[in-house]
Amino acid sequence: MAKEKVKKPFYKKWWVWVIAILIIGGMATGGEEDSAEPAATKASTEETKSETASAEPEENKEETKKEDTKKEETKPEDNVPSEHKSALKKAESYAKTMHMSKLAISEQLTSEYGEKFSAEAAEYAMSKLEYDWKKNALKKAESYSDDMQMSKQGIYDQLISEAGEKFTKEEAQYAIDNIKADFKKNALAKARSYQETMSMSPEAIRDQLTSEAGEKFTQEEADYAIANLK
Repeated sequence: MAKEKVKKPFYKKWWVWVIAILIIGGMATGGEEDSAEPAATKASTEETKSETASAEPEENKEETKKEDTKKEETKPEDNVPSEHKSALKKAESYAKTMHMSKLAISEQLTSEYGEKFSAEAAEYAMSKLEYDWKKNALKKAESYSDDMQMSKQGIYDQLISEAGEKFTKEEAQYAIDNIKADFKKNALAKARSYQETMSMSPEAIRDQLTSEAGEKFTQEEADYAIANLK
């Protein structure tokens, strides 16, 4: 009777181990892929957050710029009444073209015989008007010397007079100290005018030139004028 062949246990067969190794290897690979996916997803999420965070300040900056632009567009001058603006322009014109004093301009703006602006409009104009009043006084002084051949004292008195230019004493003195004029020649021009238009004698002209109620030239200037009168 033949001996029966003894079967090996299945786990001792070589192909069983091959299959087991393949299964284990497949599981390991799958695990690595699974673990890699969350990492990639996490990195992607971090990048998205970073982009969002960097984008938000840019948007905020744009909004801030727009707000600043709106504030710039709405200037304080936009709320100023048109009458106030007109008064300021008129005041600037008087200062620049006519070389008037601050007080004279202020009175001219509200005068019934002048511009007839309201007191509020005139006050606004003068508060905004920035000008060198000393230079205006000097310009006026030069005009009186060149066009009217006035004496130094006569010009000073006219500059501060309430019936004249209404500059301050300080502004008028600045003008007198800085004017470049030949007052002897001014005295001679006045003397000739008196002689030609009023047929006055030399002595009467001398008195008129030096009189406090007249031209207010110095004695030296008056003597020069009479000596050179023909």
